This record gives sequence, C-alpha cells and structure tokens, in this order.
Amino acid sequence: MDYIAYLHKEASSDFGVSFPDFPGCVTAGRTLEEARRLAAEALQFHVRGMMEDGEPIPEPSTLDDLAGDRRRKDAVAFVVPLHVQERTVRVNITARESQLEEIDRLARLAGMTRSAYIVHAATHGTTGRGRTARRNPGRRPVVR
Repeated sequence: MDYIAYLHKEASSDFGVSFPDFPGCVTAGRTLEEARRLAAEALQFHVRGMMEDGEPIPEPSTLDDLAGDRRRKDAVAFVVPLHVQERTVRVNITARESQLEEIDRLARLAGMTRSAYIVHAATHGTTGRGRTARRNPGRRPVVR
C-alpha cells in the first residue's frame, strides 16, 4: 500500500514529513532524499508498532480525501510505499502420510517448500502452477 505524506520546509529548517493517516508519525531529513528515505522508515516503524498493539491500520487516504486538510497548506504531498513484513509463526498440522506425500509432490512441481505451498494454496485457492483446488467433501482435493 502507498500512503500520502506531507513534506514541509521552511527556510531555516530541515525537510519535515508527516502522515495525515497516522497522526504522530513524523520525521525530518537534512536533504530531500534523506527525508524521503526516513519517511519510509518512520511509516514502517509506526505501522509495525500499531500491528503489535493490535490497532487497525487505516486504508490510505486519497488526495481528494485530503483536499480540505489544513495541514496540507504550504506542504507538498508525496506517496510513500509501505512494506511491512509480518512475523513468521511456526504451526503444527495433522495430516495423513499420503496427504503429506501429495502436498510435497505438488510443492516440488510448483518449486515451493511444503510450508510455502500450503500457505499459497490456503490464501490463493490454488495448488500452484495455475491449478485450482476444487472442494470435494469427504475426499482428497481434486486438482484440475
């Protein structure tokens, strides 16, 4: 996701950056490039803290959403991409040996590890390489 940031600069100040979607998330840099780099770091750090605290992450505002924002006065709006890596969690699953063999076979075909394959299949509804798993209650998954 990309979030809008405001860049503020006065004659005797550094380049200040604030985020209208994240009050309290601010940073500054001596140069424009430093301010842009630090803005990405500040946003990532702020959002990671919100995630750890269980706070909801707001959807990014659009420039139209912020048209009447008084904080935008004398500021330049720019976009900062958000790249937050979630913590990896180890889980234990129970499956029949034949199911694990089939998962491993399909994972190899897809060029994935077992874990990556299971997560991909669960989140994308596919079994890798464009195949789609079809629900077949009471039986093994049917792969087309």
